[in-house]
Amino acid sequence: MNCDLHCHSTCSDGLLLPGEVARRAAANGVTLLSLTDHDDLQGLPVARAVAGETGMRFVSGVEVSIEWGGLQIHVLGYAFDESDALLRAGLEGICSGRIERAQRMSADLERIGITGAFDGAMRYAANPKLISRAHFARYLVEIGLCRDLHAVFDSYLVPGRPGYVAHRWATLADSLGWILGAGGVAAVAHPGRYRLSRSELRRFLGEFRDLGGQAIEVLSGSHTPEQVETFSRLAKEFDFLASRGSDFHGPGESHVDLGLLPPLPETLKPVWVLF
Repeated sequence: MNCDLHCHSTCSDGLLLPGEVARRAAANGVTLLSLTDHDDLQGLPVARAVAGETGMRFVSGVEVSIEWGGLQIHVLGYAFDESDALLRAGLEGICSGRIERAQRMSADLERIGITGAFDGAMRYAANPKLISRAHFARYLVEIGLCRDLHAVFDSYLVPGRPGYVAHRWATLADSLGWILGAGGVAAVAHPGRYRLSRSELRRFLGEFRDLGGQAIEVLSGSHTPEQVETFSRLAKEFDFLASRGSDFHGPGESHVDLGLLPPLPETLKPVWVLF
């Protein structure tokens, strides 16, 4: 099985349309795909239809933005009922206010001499209600301020740096309530990206498990080999299933292309046994 359970389309902050993501995944040998746009489900029908045309299995997905311990963390949901009213209402609540937040981000950047950021970011946002830091980052690369997106997030748009504006995200309990209530499976997304101490990470994983979370993303496009070993150990310790996802956003922008991660360690039980 070549499963890629974490990727994005233009419905959130990806560069390719949902159908293009599915076709690229199939061309790369993916056998099971989940499109996991941020806080939005609208790309799922098209991605599912294209996956069916290519003979690739598809499972519903979403990446829910939450706040825990003052940090933004992401929870992946899989194999849920896309028509569930509570899930849809919850995601809509997260999306509300993003335009106002983006305007405040632009104003903050203007204070240090970076003009036109709101309009520039909106040009990259195919789904304006989900305008995000990634769209601003692409604009900062476009105007030559940074060489790539990774360099942007070293200097801008993160806590303590110009252009960062906090947003009211969902809670951990909210996200798990919506995903599990819709019959889905919940996984921690790219745990290696969060600035959590060892004890904070363990506390978060314990809360996640106690609230019904079932899995952790062991293999991610942003994880180092050492982090893969760490999260493999934690998956066993907390009795989590293991997930695998490239976190693909687009050609030239992502660490790893769709389906090109190494396989999960054989000692781990994959999350897709539940699908």
